[in-house]
Amino acid sequence: MTEQAKLIAAACLCQALGAATVLAQDGYAIAGLAPQARPAGAPVITVFEKTPAWRATALRGVSKPYPPGLDFLDSQGAWYTPFVHPGMPEPYDVRGWHIRRKSVAGVRRESDK
Repeated sequence: MTEQAKLIAAACLCQALGAATVLAQDGYAIAGLAPQARPAGAPVITVFEKTPAWRATALRGVSKPYPPGLDFLDSQGAWYTPFVHPGMPEPYDVRGWHIRRKSVAGVRRESDK
């Protein structure tokens, strides 16, 4: 058997053993198989209360008057939205989510030198 044939055989054996390990594990719900149905025992949000603190977080870094495009917040439910979470850091942080709280007056950054 050539060296190349040995490598191919070893790769096939590793794949077969890996597949057998996956098949031996306990199954759990995969959303792609039945996306229209919630798995049994899945957590359910029964009440989503939009508190003033939630609204303040959602509007952080946006100045008044708020643009009409943010009206979606009035009907926002408990589903995930990236709008209420910090995004990329500087220089792309247009809403100021990543600004340090401490005053750094007098300290120059490398980019300012």
